[in-house]
Amino acid sequence: MSQAQIVAFRLALLAAVFAAWQLLPSHGIVDARLLPPLGDVLAMLGELLGRSQVHEAIAVTASEVIVAFVIAVPLGAAIGVLAAENDYFGQIFKPMLFYVFSVPKSIFLPMFILIFGIGFEQKVAYAAFSTIFIVIMSATAAVESVKTDHVLVARSYGATRTQILLRIYVPSMMPVLLETLRISMIFNFTGVMIAEMYASRTGIGHLIANWGENFQMPQLFAGVILLAAVAILFNEVIRHLEVRFSTWRT
Repeated sequence: MSQAQIVAFRLALLAAVFAAWQLLPSHGIVDARLLPPLGDVLAMLGELLGRSQVHEAIAVTASEVIVAFVIAVPLGAAIGVLAAENDYFGQIFKPMLFYVFSVPKSIFLPMFILIFGIGFEQKVAYAAFSTIFIVIMSATAAVESVKTDHVLVARSYGATRTQILLRIYVPSMMPVLLETLRISMIFNFTGVMIAEMYASRTGIGHLIANWGENFQMPQLFAGVILLAAVAILFNEVIRHLEVRFSTWRT
């Protein structure tokens, strides 16, 4: 099957979903109070995007996501590289990291509320905590995926540690690292949303939680569509970079 056919099938499936979303509640097959017609939701989305309250909430959420991402990714990557390169450090801490990663992070949210209170710091800290473990494990796997033969050849020709890092490790690790960025942003975004929904007075997650609690379904679905659009856009940008950098791996 060609790429054009795949895209056509995807668009057809998406169109079918949207058509069902519009027709089922419009004809009373599904209760419109639970699932408003797509047209009503899109109209509400346009209205929400014109509200200053929503603009402020989006700005707050975006700042929390960016700060948490900037903290979690470099720190997690450094720990992951250290765990992969240092056998002593890896043998001590890798099992502990894997055990903590297997625990649902939502159970730690009350602890972050007690430590940081309800505010910007709490949401950023919780999102970074939710993200850092997947970055550590992915960075460890990325380092271990580098072919040792390439490193040995570079060292035999007198390459410095910086040259080996830039010319061997980075090109070999880049596809894995880009995949890590994509996955870590999902964890990061989810962490911010959970913190905003359950312990916050600001942010788009707080608004969505309020809309759901007050049974304002058009606003709720409009918020969900907005968040989904942002997530899909980021995912596609990173996926495009993955395709470009995948040729680096040999």
